[in-house]
Amino acid sequence: MVSTFPIAPFDGLEVIAPSDRLRSWVGDTAARLITFVFEGLRRPPDCVGGFHLLMNGIVAQLLAQVLGSRSLYFCVGGPAEVLGGGINAENRLFRWLRTPWQPAEDALMSVVHRFDMIITMGSSAKRFFESRGVKGQIHIVPGGINDQVYRRSGLQPDYDLVFVGRLVPIKRPDILLDCISLVARELPRLRAVLVGDGPLREELQQRVKALALEEVVEFAGQRADIADWLKRSKIFILTSDSEGLSLALMEAMMCGLPAIVSDVGDLGDLVQTHRNGYLVQERSGQAFAECALRVLKDSALHSSLSSQAEKDASSHRLAACTAKWDLVLPQL
Repeated sequence: MVSTFPIAPFDGLEVIAPSDRLRSWVGDTAARLITFVFEGLRRPPDCVGGFHLLMNGIVAQLLAQVLGSRSLYFCVGGPAEVLGGGINAENRLFRWLRTPWQPAEDALMSVVHRFDMIITMGSSAKRFFESRGVKGQIHIVPGGINDQVYRRSGLQPDYDLVFVGRLVPIKRPDILLDCISLVARELPRLRAVLVGDGPLREELQQRVKALALEEVVEFAGQRADIADWLKRSKIFILTSDSEGLSLALMEAMMCGLPAIVSDVGDLGDLVQTHRNGYLVQERSGQAFAECALRVLKDSALHSSLSSQAEKDASSHRLAACTAKWDLVLPQL
């Protein structure tokens, strides 16, 4: 595995990091891809795989063709990685797109058709690729979560609502702040925390001031100790316009947090309304606020949803994910 992020190696996994000099010359992304290609040519593997289509997946596909290896595409972001040419995929190469671009979408789909195997995080992405006539094997393997880290703490929560994710338009933090504002009108002692960073942070901080929510909303920034913040919270909330099966959602539910999330992408694979949280169809702060108030005002309901969330998320423990990979990889 080639990565610019610190990943602890284990038996059977070698982690290769680009040199600091190369990263300083060309940046993290280019350094990772250059190292990836170099190592592939130096030690040709049986299989070449890439996370996300742009750019890792495309480079993996090209390298696999050169080497005569099998190719694997990890579709982490769902159909958004392809639709409209990747306009909603948070990829800097396509920031200049203002509207969906069909030629780019067609080009990306042509790459997807060449992979020998595609791994998706949830069922909607699998159905999407099947509907587009993709012939390669498609398997659903959600990310595995370490249940020794992400688990119920039993501590008294400090925060009522927690959001974990990038502060970018597709996550719709504007809807989140509208929701928090409405809930705070009925629950003046409400506390909410946004864990993560992104280009919208300064704009959102200004909006918090305009809504007089400085005593309600905390910006925690980018954190490595996500589990600690989840364990200090009551409800996980995600207002995105598009999602795969969110890792942050799985982590939160394993910590016993009921989830109030958009009814988009693969989130419905894990969240069921009235069982372990709420799937919100309407794209408004009011719709999310109604669900949040329902749970925050009813301790018995919160307890029931919390227990079921923890149980349902247990199927995404690391051991369960490993077992799925053991079944899938021999088919490649």
